[in-house]
Amino acid sequence: MTTAQSTREAADSSAGPPTVLPGVLGRLGVWATRRLRLVLVLWFVLVVGLGAFAPQVTSALAGAGWQANGSESVTVRELAQKHFGGNASSAVQVVVTTDKQVSDPSVRKVIAEATALLEHDSRISTVVQPQAGATISQDEKAAILLAGAGADTNDMVRAADDLKKPLSELSGDGIEVSATGSSVMWSDFNTANHDAMMHSEMVSWPVTMAILVLAFGSLVAAGLPLLLTIAGLAASAGALVLLNHATPTSIWAMNFAMMFALALGIDYALFLVVRFRAALARHGNSVRAVAETMDTAGKAVALSGLTVLVSLSAVMLVPAPAFRSMALGIMLAVVFVLAATLTLLPAVLGRLGGRVNAASLPIARAAATGDGSSPRFTAWGERLWRHPLRYGLPALLVLVALAAPVIGLRTAMPSITVVPEKDSSRVGYEAVQKAFGDGAPGTLQIVTPTAEADRTAKELAANKAITGVMPAQPAADGSSLSLIQAVPTVDPSDPGLEKTVDALRRDLPSSALVGGAAVENLDLQTTLDDKTPLVMGVILALGFLLLLVALQAPLVALIGTLTNLLATAAAFGAARLIFQDGHGAELLGFTSQGFLDGWAPVFFFAMIFAIAMDYTVFLLSTAKEHYDKTGDPRTAVVAALGHSGRVIFAAAAVMVAVFFTFALSGPLPPKEMGIVLGIAVLLDAALVRLVLLPVLLRLTGRAAWHTPAWLRRILPDIHFSHG
Repeated sequence: MTTAQSTREAADSSAGPPTVLPGVLGRLGVWATRRLRLVLVLWFVLVVGLGAFAPQVTSALAGAGWQANGSESVTVRELAQKHFGGNASSAVQVVVTTDKQVSDPSVRKVIAEATALLEHDSRISTVVQPQAGATISQDEKAAILLAGAGADTNDMVRAADDLKKPLSELSGDGIEVSATGSSVMWSDFNTANHDAMMHSEMVSWPVTMAILVLAFGSLVAAGLPLLLTIAGLAASAGALVLLNHATPTSIWAMNFAMMFALALGIDYALFLVVRFRAALARHGNSVRAVAETMDTAGKAVALSGLTVLVSLSAVMLVPAPAFRSMALGIMLAVVFVLAATLTLLPAVLGRLGGRVNAASLPIARAAATGDGSSPRFTAWGERLWRHPLRYGLPALLVLVALAAPVIGLRTAMPSITVVPEKDSSRVGYEAVQKAFGDGAPGTLQIVTPTAEADRTAKELAANKAITGVMPAQPAADGSSLSLIQAVPTVDPSDPGLEKTVDALRRDLPSSALVGGAAVENLDLQTTLDDKTPLVMGVILALGFLLLLVALQAPLVALIGTLTNLLATAAAFGAARLIFQDGHGAELLGFTSQGFLDGWAPVFFFAMIFAIAMDYTVFLLSTAKEHYDKTGDPRTAVVAALGHSGRVIFAAAAVMVAVFFTFALSGPLPPKEMGIVLGIAVLLDAALVRLVLLPVLLRLTGRAAWHTPAWLRRILPDIHFSHG
């Protein structure tokens, strides 16, 4: 080595400038490293500024929004609220049951106290007293007070939050008071699910921390994902509160945002820290290591974040406010975590330098080679290359076998059984059924021109699926509309109700509109069924295009997309076996509804595909980096597994642990979510990313990485190597 060379290297080591001109992300990482104080101040201001709103998140966010905008049933609800004193599907019903008679003075006193409570709430428009032959049972031991909706659906859920407890406190002396109806059901449903998800998050933290310490190999490095998660969560929680002022945002948006902030924060931190350690071991200089890390792993993280955002944006095609706000909530969390990963994390890594390995475990010091690769996963890559069919074929058969049941998958909106048994809405629901018949909680509302009211009522009475028709109610504001309420013979969750509604919409006068809370669920399910193929198609197409742009090779982009689809199909096939057919229901502590909840296909597909793309990008970007350097397909596959296999394995272990803790939740929806997503991640990591995808790269060889000349001229020039 010459004196000049020694001088240059010494200068590089002391001053820290990278000797290779970094790319855009590399320059961003170097800038953040050299301006750590500024980066910390900016993030402190952002987190504190937005975090100040975070405590309001559970009270400010919306509780409703589970509707198909523009549907006939939503139109009925809006007309009923506007013209019929708030007698809409969002109205609150107060059920009073007694072992006496409704006319008993003590019962009348309770009804009067309930009326006073309702009238005192500005969100209640009018209170309709129990009426004989309609809302008083034949044995006169049950009566229903109707509290009209004087606000939108989200405020009515908040009203239910506030009213159900004081109403239940009126119970006593052989009298039971329960609030029920759609708004109360959503209030109970959201509360139960939110509490369950928070409990599951708390249970998952110790397991997550143990896996992180083992994965990172040091206590210092294991704390870095927490840095990203806390920053991302605080910022996204506050941003959701602000977003709620622009558009009603579902409380579920916060739950999903928490989950994704944790999962992606761990994924991204793992990938960057592992690459940083390897670069630091080679160069001995933290600034150069940051530049190389950001130009390689940082670029893959940016692409991964973009694919997650694209996948979730497709959910916006569903015209349901709850779905759109949940997608927005997750996207906000992804944006903040991604921003922290590309600015805050490199700044901290640059300052830590070799101290990132502080308090390292003995097992970790022997887990990686000098270039940062894992000897075990490198050996696994060599084995897959030598015997692709021995391992690839069984993995494919397992995935196909699990995916096959998806053909018979049935979906529907959840029944009242997803609400805990002692919650007000379920107690009231069952009391209404006992006193007024199975179909009473699903009473249909038909809005018709007054001139057609008699004809419409006769058609309803003649329908064998209708057990009772109430007299037409003229509009309170004098408009030429009438509201007719009809009680079906079946429970709102019975599949026969859909046939009844279809028949009514076909046979009633064309000017008659059929709605009601149960019909809103049916219309939402229909919309989901119609939009699901479109959403899935858009996600697949955009995912393929992003991989094509990133990897510059159509075949490998197609392989990545199709393997993602296979893993997702396998997860839904397993979901059918568990939740529809009931296999393992007793072990998991739930009763099968005979179907998967209606939002699962479209929303879970987007989430699963986003997570799968995360791992796909990590593996294929590393393979692309090494193929560009060597032009050797074998080196690309083996090096990709050696450098990314441990990261994928550890990140998947954390995700599976987090998701499977939701299996401990009492309510069915978070149980469904946790098990379906946990199975999806397990299958994707264990069988697809670490077996099937490398095998397919082995079988396709150089063809996988070939780019036609005409396509090369169109695509931007993207490389995952440094310099």
